[in-house]
Amino acid sequence: MAAINELIAQIENPELRARIAKEVDKLSKQKKFGLVFEEHLPECTPLYDIPVRTGAKVALKSGKVSDFYTVLKTENGKAICLNKDKTETTEYPVEDLVPVAEFGEPIYPYLKPIDTVCNAPDSDLWHTLIEADNYHALQLLEYLYAGKVDCIYIDPPYNTGARDWKYNNDYVDNSDQYRHSKWLSFMQRRLKLAKKLLNPHDSVLIVTIDEKEYLHLGCLLEEMFPEANIDMITDVINPKGKQRIGKLTKIEEYIFIVQLGNSVVLKENDDSVQVGDELDWRTMRRGNMTASRHYHGAHSCGPRQFFPVFVSSEGVVTGIGDPVSEDVDISNYPAPEGSMAVFPIRDDGIEVNWGISDITAKELWKNGYIHVGKYCPDKPQKWIISRLTEGRVNDIKSGRAEVIGHRPDGSVIAVYKHNKKRYPVSVWNKETHNAETQGSRLLSAIFPNVRFPYPKSLYAVLDCVQMFVANNPQALIVDFFAGSGTTLHAVNLLNAEDGGRRRCIMVTNNEVSDAEAKALTKQGFNPGDEEWERLGIARYVTWPRTVCSIEGHDVNGNSLKGNYLGSDIPMVDGFKTNAAFFKLGFLDKTRVALGMQFRELLPTLWMKAGAHGPYPQIEADVPDMLVLPENRMAILNDENHFAEFMEKLEAFPDIDTVFLVTDYENSFVSMTQSLPRRQTIQLYRDYLENFRINAGRNSR
Repeated sequence: MAAINELIAQIENPELRARIAKEVDKLSKQKKFGLVFEEHLPECTPLYDIPVRTGAKVALKSGKVSDFYTVLKTENGKAICLNKDKTETTEYPVEDLVPVAEFGEPIYPYLKPIDTVCNAPDSDLWHTLIEADNYHALQLLEYLYAGKVDCIYIDPPYNTGARDWKYNNDYVDNSDQYRHSKWLSFMQRRLKLAKKLLNPHDSVLIVTIDEKEYLHLGCLLEEMFPEANIDMITDVINPKGKQRIGKLTKIEEYIFIVQLGNSVVLKENDDSVQVGDELDWRTMRRGNMTASRHYHGAHSCGPRQFFPVFVSSEGVVTGIGDPVSEDVDISNYPAPEGSMAVFPIRDDGIEVNWGISDITAKELWKNGYIHVGKYCPDKPQKWIISRLTEGRVNDIKSGRAEVIGHRPDGSVIAVYKHNKKRYPVSVWNKETHNAETQGSRLLSAIFPNVRFPYPKSLYAVLDCVQMFVANNPQALIVDFFAGSGTTLHAVNLLNAEDGGRRRCIMVTNNEVSDAEAKALTKQGFNPGDEEWERLGIARYVTWPRTVCSIEGHDVNGNSLKGNYLGSDIPMVDGFKTNAAFFKLGFLDKTRVALGMQFRELLPTLWMKAGAHGPYPQIEADVPDMLVLPENRMAILNDENHFAEFMEKLEAFPDIDTVFLVTDYENSFVSMTQSLPRRQTIQLYRDYLENFRINAGRNSR
């Protein structure tokens, strides 16, 4: 509809324009089923680090990125440009233009190093932050890790109408009649790529959202992941609530959980049961009327649940009797000398049943799992009888709890050795998930003078991720809406708590806020200028938070104070890990094919090999071969040196990824056969064909 309305607006005859608009409006109001939304014009991405050349597709830095031109000629700092409709040419200063990539076009990405933080030089674990439009970054990640990602956690723009996200480089606000369908188009394209990253046999996609789009998102996920198990969690993130005039106060947001293959929710600590707590006892008598001794309706108890428990005058169980039939009067029931027969009788005199059979009661009594409580001489049941439930007995048997003594009646005294575990529930109301205290305040400790809107609670993200990867210490976790960088912070905390080596890849653009953009424009700056770029989210928030949390200080170098909640890990200690910061750039395919971009592609090859150790760099000419045991990878640039290459590889059995540069399929197959038990990749065909083929495939 968006494209149709744009075409209608171009009709010059007003009567014809009005008639067609009326008929189209009728069609748009017909009943539709399922999730129906506009397929909007392809997205375009400005490429600020690419030079303006003849033949390039460009846009004005100060204009809409979707209003592009083709450069016909550049001369003396000027560019002659042909407009999108190919109807007229215009001359612009080259410095006012930026190349653009249109959705669906082949792109050849690489990773341009910006910075690193190394707080564990002896560890080969390296996380990565990629500054990029996340669609193109996802295309690169598909080449690197298709089917290998264990968990994707994303916190996408909520489309509140508050100019909090862009489509085609323009902010989308409440005045845009297509804002919901633009958001769905935007999300659908990215989720298609995300699905290709996930391990189909065992992985999870976690998406947070609020009430503005949760219904649309739920339908989109059901449509895109029909094979998955999809759940939704309600998470209280603002107990005080957000006041809205004439409306309900909002205190929550929602978390969609999309489980693929054998993915299961793992148990978490039950905060109601702590180490040292004594096991609780449950009264053995049933109380509802369906438990009456004489009740024969639905859900009535079995014949073995009415029997005597013989208790001595000192309150000690001396025996368990056999079941008593319904016609037997129990008012003077015989008992062993020195004991009385205790039956389950309510305070109103109604005879009911015990909650267990006589067989189970005898087994529990033998092990000390039946306890005699208070003596009640004025009540029909003279002694209160309690038992340990099956769950508590299992806690003892499994070792979660231990018996530390016995009471005078012979019943056990047992306490928990470990926190009890339970499956998470679908409504979370945890103090640790408060976005103000554990999101904004935590961030302000790192950035004393920076205000970042709506950061996630560190512990809310930790709980989400931990729920699926706690038993996978080598998990690969991706967040392509990284924001302030909470996901990597949470992964580092989880690794610190259990000694894991989970790796996190974050992607974020380098947008400035709407207010900052207006102020910078007023000062004469444009996107791509250093003054503009250094205030973008990736460079001003995400990366500094990553560095500070790893090294244990704020942006001014002052030590962080306090411990992480629920642990004895001081924030000042930081994390023993490493991270690399890259900007996504784009290469010329011809230069790649000729081996002229080897230096630029090295970090990409490093990531494809598993990102072990610091990424390699070379300053000299392209070598015939590179054998990099620290990175567990090797590269042969000249196949004439294969014999020498093989000899060097034999000294490093831990190298498991080998890149072979050859144009000939037969040569590649022959060399691969000589390298058993190693993953081999043909350059540069593998790289070039991946992006050429995927461009058309992903545009559908």
